[in-house]
Amino acid sequence: MFQRVEIPLWLLILILLFAAVTFLSHFLFPSVRWFFRRRMERAVAELNKRLERPIQPFKLARRFDTVQRLVYDREVMAAIAEHAAEEGIPENVAMERARRYAREIVPSFSTLVYYRVTIRIARWLSRKLYDVRVGGSEGGALQKLDPDATVIFVMNHRSNMDYVLITYLVAENSALSYAVGEWARVWPLSWLIRSMGAYFIRRRSRNALYRRVLARYVQMATEAGVTQAFFPEGGLSLDGRVGPPKLGLLSYVLSAFNPDGGRDVVFVPVALNYDRVLEDRLLTEAAAEGERRFRGSIGNAVRFVIRYVWRRWRGQAVRFGHAGVRFGAPLSLRAYLAEHPGRDVKEVGRELRARIRAVLPVLAAPLVAFLVRSDGPLPRAALVAAAQEVLDGLPDPLVGRDAEAVVAQGLANLTSRAIVEETGGNIRAVPANAALLDYYANSAAQGVDLAVSPPGVEFETT
Repeated sequence: MFQRVEIPLWLLILILLFAAVTFLSHFLFPSVRWFFRRRMERAVAELNKRLERPIQPFKLARRFDTVQRLVYDREVMAAIAEHAAEEGIPENVAMERARRYAREIVPSFSTLVYYRVTIRIARWLSRKLYDVRVGGSEGGALQKLDPDATVIFVMNHRSNMDYVLITYLVAENSALSYAVGEWARVWPLSWLIRSMGAYFIRRRSRNALYRRVLARYVQMATEAGVTQAFFPEGGLSLDGRVGPPKLGLLSYVLSAFNPDGGRDVVFVPVALNYDRVLEDRLLTEAAAEGERRFRGSIGNAVRFVIRYVWRRWRGQAVRFGHAGVRFGAPLSLRAYLAEHPGRDVKEVGRELRARIRAVLPVLAAPLVAFLVRSDGPLPRAALVAAAQEVLDGLPDPLVGRDAEAVVAQGLANLTSRAIVEETGGNIRAVPANAALLDYYANSAAQGVDLAVSPPGVEFETT
């Protein structure tokens, strides 16, 4: 029993490795996980004291547990049985597909990543790239919302900066959960976005099982009180207008809503606009081609960042003008349905779109683009007079009422990019960049309620 045994060195190393892994997995890792989880729970408890809307336990649950709960949900199980019957496959195969969809959708929220990393980056980017102006909220209406209600911010989609800007602005309210499209499913970006609490959706999927899994996740999050952010348009605006809503996510919320009890749902309209949209050329090119295929690339984005950092290091970088955000009148779903019995998801979508358009900020560059496009070549004095008339008619212009200063800011932005030019004392459009002029002018036109909706607008499903 105590005789010496000789074994090769490689086998000894292998045995020691297996022993070390066993010790770590059975003794050390559980203790370490318990230690850090206790610290995280205490940190979240302290954080929730400062937030207007505390982070809900559903958002903090382990991702594995949420996936299991979603897959074994009664409605998802019924959808699995239907899918198996339709496809002629065993139910365990259909169940595995549902599990794969659930793992794809469910985020893995990290308070450390969100509040120590994401918020700081969002604040830094927003302030460095833009002069941020905020208005609205109806006299503190956001602070007066039912503390037990589920709040869903609904926004127009102008730029991918929207995610960054709103995350920064509502950081003191709660942690947002976004619905993110396929563009973000690239590692390591996908890991970061999941850690921020965002969930991925396949916007063009018509798979009934996938739609049922997605619907139940949205409904479970809503029932649990998770603060969310929707872009009802479903994608970036290609023409600068607030587009018609796609009703998929809204329909999921409404179909599970109980108007007679339970948690209320409050939609908070948010309208965003920019003096310069970072992706404006990509968007107008996609609009000209008639399809949502953007020619941007990771390489172009990296080069843009490097050039901007180089300019900042040399002291040559400037902000891209204003970024305007206005909060509209919140819509309580329970109160709305009580006042308008029988209203369906289309009517709710129209109402939310109208509330977003009603508070759309009119900024300097879009206003100048709108006036130049509408009235043709204008002397500077005439442009200032026209801008003053518009600004006087707005209830709360975020750029102020000094038309001379507003026109100067707008012209500086547009002339630097050759969208307009000043020749012979007149300010006129540059024909080569007419699409960009229209893009910015359309947002101002909707902001002053002068735009006419394009004919044949139909509601789409996301």
